[in-house]
Amino acid sequence: MAKESTTIEVGEPSTVTKSTSQVVVDDKKKKGFVAATAGGGYKRGLAIFDFLLRLAAIITTITASSLMYTAEETLPFFTQFLQFQAGYDDFATFQFFVIAIAIVASYLVLSLPFSIVTIIRPLAAAPRLILLISDTVVVTLTTSAAAAAAAIVYLAHNGNPNTNWLPICQQFGDFCQATSTAVVAASISVVFFIALIVISAIALKRH
Repeated sequence: MAKESTTIEVGEPSTVTKSTSQVVVDDKKKKGFVAATAGGGYKRGLAIFDFLLRLAAIITTITASSLMYTAEETLPFFTQFLQFQAGYDDFATFQFFVIAIAIVASYLVLSLPFSIVTIIRPLAAAPRLILLISDTVVVTLTTSAAAAAAAIVYLAHNGNPNTNWLPICQQFGDFCQATSTAVVAASISVVFFIALIVISAIALKRH
């Protein structure tokens, strides 16, 4: 009895599967590229805003330090042995304010190149992290200087009846006006620094 032979034909591998896989890979690459481009544009916008805020903070800190440094007033009346004069160097707190805010202004100028790097390379994490840490340290110095000076300005305006400290702003109006404006400018700088820290935190969120 003759045995029937069975022949199995082996065809060539299907090219449909290969082409489908290639399309899937290409789609993933395209989606990744689009996502990276979108993220880069978003973070570049944050970096530009960061740079503009630093320029504004430079103006406010220089203004605050200059106003406090030049705050001085001499009353038109005086005696043979006494002249009534008020200046920033009469208060250790105001001297600290001038030095601290000048340091902050110098730091802001030095931080501009790092901010420019984040505009050119918005996805780079290292310069953004450096700015975040540095801004956090410097905002502490700015806040302490502004708060200490604000306390002295408050006493100059209102005095303290419990310790018999009399207000001097009724006599030294121009001096108090200059110091008050300097404190306000420094306080605005603190707000700018808080915004800069938030921007850096958002930019680092997806790294």
